Amino acid sequence: MNTAAKLSAYGAALALVAAGAWAAGSAVGPFAAPAGAHSDAPGAGGTPGGGNAGHGDGHGGTVAEAAQTDQPGGLASSRGGYTLAPTATTLRTGAAQTFAFRVFGPDGKPVTRFDVEHEKRMHLIVIRRDTAGFQHVHPELDPYGTWRVPLTLPRAGSYRVFADFAPTGAKPLTLGVDVSAAGDFQPETYQASRVSTVDGYEVRLDGELVPGRSSKLTLTVKKDGRDIADLQPYLGAYGHLVALRSGDLAYLHVHPDGSPGDGKTAAGPKITFFAEVPTEGSYRLFLDFQHAGQVRTAEFTVNSHASHEEGGPHGH
Repeated sequence: MNTAAKLSAYGAALALVAAGAWAAGSAVGPFAAPAGAHSDAPGAGGTPGGGNAGHGDGHGGTVAEAAQTDQPGGLASSRGGYTLAPTATTLRTGAAQTFAFRVFGPDGKPVTRFDVEHEKRMHLIVIRRDTAGFQHVHPELDPYGTWRVPLTLPRAGSYRVFADFAPTGAKPLTLGVDVSAAGDFQPETYQASRVSTVDGYEVRLDGELVPGRSSKLTLTVKKDGRDIADLQPYLGAYGHLVALRSGDLAYLHVHPDGSPGDGKTAAGPKITFFAEVPTEGSYRLFLDFQHAGQVRTAEFTVNSHASHEEGGPHGH
């Protein structure tokens, strides 16, 4: 090989190495604001309270975003032009700390206007990747677009954080991001279960999850063998149910049937939901319910199977 050819081959090899290093660097490390984003916080050179003006012009504007519209929520940190960006992705275990994050809009600015959904402007679900340690908390928003909430991670491991919200003027979204807690990771495993006990309460789940169709789920709350018929409203309902697909932790919206004060929905012992799962497989379900002034969480593991009824699955 002559000298020119050798130099050409060497240059190509360097280009490949550089490209590989760039890809690796892009795949790890803390999440940052999207390209072109700028901060409206004091001292950042922006105008305080800049909001999310202009979000309508860029909403869902790319082919990649359009392809995501049929995916379950929480699988991506960026969707529909909105990006979830925590200030830190490594947290301590066993001690309360402030977890802070922003949601950047299609215009690259932190979003400061959110609609109230289920009595809150932001629902934050935190759970370890093996579905242990479920938490449902509600951060507070400052005028510059930063959300903050005290958070305690009880054990080491990789956690998924889901932000469930509705930017004003846009569709509701669920974005997800991973955070890590250092230490000795001891994974948990779960067998199929339809009865959960918590603080002396027993909650039974009835109903089947059938992929591709709306499935009715009924949860019955008892304590000491007695039906609980005086549940208290929580987030605008007598219960709040979160469903996560085992493996990738796809976040699924579950809707309660009826609401307190509508003249037809009883305050227990039964709470009814309608859920739609996209695939067969194992799902983890978490029910938050309030009684005697305290919110408790019952958890279940349910397998989803295709319907064997004539005509197969159908929509709700």
